[in-house]
Amino acid sequence: MNNRNRGKNTGDDALFGSEKQTGKLKLAVQDMQYLLTREYAEKAASELVGNRYRLKTRQIQAIRGASASDHQIRNRNLKQTEIGALKNRTIYLDGFNVLILLESLLSGAYIFEGLDGCFRDLSGIHGSYKKVKQTMEAVALIKAFFVKNKVQKLVWIFDQPVSNSGRIKQLIHEFALENNLNWEVELQFNPDKFLAGCSEVVISSDAWILDHCSCWFNLVGYLIREEQLFSNQIRLS
Repeated sequence: MNNRNRGKNTGDDALFGSEKQTGKLKLAVQDMQYLLTREYAEKAASELVGNRYRLKTRQIQAIRGASASDHQIRNRNLKQTEIGALKNRTIYLDGFNVLILLESLLSGAYIFEGLDGCFRDLSGIHGSYKKVKQTMEAVALIKAFFVKNKVQKLVWIFDQPVSNSGRIKQLIHEFALENNLNWEVELQFNPDKFLAGCSEVVISSDAWILDHCSCWFNLVGYLIREEQLFSNQIRLS
């Protein structure tokens, strides 16, 4: 059995587990929005805000993920697809982005709802993906969404350069065969560019992809509501 867990880092409770800390982070996100709207670079804006509120590295990572300019928020909202529009459609899913976010959620790690309504986590694959205890539970949640909403086809896109991408491709391919699901799994050298240029609905919480794709669906937000997946979620909007 795989005993790896995607969960919290040591010290995350001190950084995110109190109303005092979350209140400070919400103010920091408001300041980030102001600066990004006035075309400050994200790095410069996060340094200014981080210094003002004396934020730690992981707190800065959280507010960067949650922040966006007014224009970005409007643009993403206009392109967001509702659940009823997914029936009989082909959907492209940002594999590592969505899978790791769901693994983090299911393991009790902190995840953060940003100004665009998307949830993001603080995990990274750092060039190599490792399956964890929550991996197949996450895949099963995606299956439930796929079947319930009569999606025609789901195409998983994974980063080919990431170590073990071939293994997760095989794992999901076998799961799809066993459950008679119309899923495809592809490896792409530049999945962000591929998904951003896709004409079909995209599932991702990657900010650059959301800014450049033609339409997207907030799967993790949907699953949290539909499956009542309430754990360590922090709303920073």
